[in-house]
Amino acid sequence: MPEQHHDPERAAAGTGMGGTMDLGVDEAETLERVPGGPDGPGPRDKPRSLWSDAWRDLRRDPVFLLSALVILFLIVISLRPSLIASGSPLKCDLARAQEGSQSGHPFGFNGQGCDVYTRTVYGARTSVTVGVCATLGVALLGSVLGALAGFFGGVWDSVLSRITDVFFAIPVVLGGLVLLSVVTSSSVWPVIGFMVLLGWPQLSRIARGSVITAKQNDYVQAARALGASPSRLIFRHIAPNAIAPVIVVATIALGTYISLEATLSYLGVGLKPPSVSWGIDISAASPYVRNAPHALLWPSGALAITVLAFIMLGDAVRDALDPKLR
Repeated sequence: MPEQHHDPERAAAGTGMGGTMDLGVDEAETLERVPGGPDGPGPRDKPRSLWSDAWRDLRRDPVFLLSALVILFLIVISLRPSLIASGSPLKCDLARAQEGSQSGHPFGFNGQGCDVYTRTVYGARTSVTVGVCATLGVALLGSVLGALAGFFGGVWDSVLSRITDVFFAIPVVLGGLVLLSVVTSSSVWPVIGFMVLLGWPQLSRIARGSVITAKQNDYVQAARALGASPSRLIFRHIAPNAIAPVIVVATIALGTYISLEATLSYLGVGLKPPSVSWGIDISAASPYVRNAPHALLWPSGALAITVLAFIMLGDAVRDALDPKLR
């Protein structure tokens, strides 16, 4: 056998089929190096996924940063309202009814002599609690039912489609007036349960369509051909690639649920005193809008800013997760 000499100017590289081929040193080094991204060069960088690209875009989006800061502030004061507001929101003094701004009470007093600033701060806790819990319930129930219908199809899909058609035919506010009018509890849970009951069909339709699209991809068909179980197909291959639309819609819907709670409370069928809610305060201040407009302005402004922040956050997340918008 002829003797083979090692050439230091050559290197062996795998062909991907079990063999090797000779490459020059410069060529071999080229294969080892991966061009750096926009953050700077780096060898052997891992390929970026949709989520990493989305996070990179979100960090550079001023709309996302502004809305995230507002939402973070709302969460902080919801957990610890005493950080920026002293006193009790239920403490009222009729002698100060409808008085304007003064030292220690920057927002003035409402028609019952309650401090508007304290009630506005404490009202954030109720709104954030209702919005977050309702969104989590709707997203969980709707995505599970929609994913099962989209994956298995058949009778299950047909039955779920007819059920969602029935729920879509119910006006939300009218349904709240009918269902919540018989509830005497001042807790937030009846309102949250109502929102979950009427909100899951929308997320179910979106999850169903997303799963149907994802399960037709080649990698899912290949995994099915290799004998992957339905649970592995759903959780390993379909769910990670079908959950993005659900997250976007749920984020935008969170602001909608906050405004829905305020609407129902304003109409007197949502939260009831002694609960502290922006909707309750807006309803109580409406008859005195000419004499004490500040009592209506501040809770209305807080509600508008909160809803706008969540809608802006949802729009930013949608733009980051939609490859067609890149």
